[in-house]
Amino acid sequence: MSRKRRKGGPLDRAAVEELALSYLARFATSSAKLEAYLWRKIRERGVAEDGDPIDVGAVVARMVELRYVDDEAYARARSSGLLRRGYGARRVDQALRAAGIEEELRAEAAPDERSARAAALAFARKRGFGPFGGGARSGEPLDRARREKQIAAMVRAGHDFGTARQMVYAEQAEDAERWASEVEE
Repeated sequence: MSRKRRKGGPLDRAAVEELALSYLARFATSSAKLEAYLWRKIRERGVAEDGDPIDVGAVVARMVELRYVDDEAYARARSSGLLRRGYGARRVDQALRAAGIEEELRAEAAPDERSARAAALAFARKRGFGPFGGGARSGEPLDRARREKQIAAMVRAGHDFGTARQMVYAEQAEDAERWASEVEE
């Protein structure tokens, strides 16, 4: 037996600030995502008739001023998290753009060549691509169609074609690991 969740009444400025604080207590977020969340809540619940007009931008600016929201820290954390999971630079940029992070901060959070190669290696290991797959370990060469599918999956994960090809066509796991660590400073 489930209960319906109550939406609550119309919002005033104090209620919007409370919503912002409770959202920030639960999630690390960007200022743009916080603003979108607050506007969505206002659309869902409406604005109290007797209250002052709600300036969502001012509420978000206050949260930034109090350092509850830090777009730069969010961009760095989100970028490193995606890279650890094996996603490439393009996918990282797309995620940050979707979160409303400005171009300058996205460029600062973009992975360098070493990080991009390490992410490609992590993705290939996780998905069993190239030398990390079952066929490569048993000594059987991978067929062309299977390699193309693996390259396509890596490209969809945000890796550039050259990186994906290098991972998938590596003969041994050691070759892939060596390539990932050979980055010119």
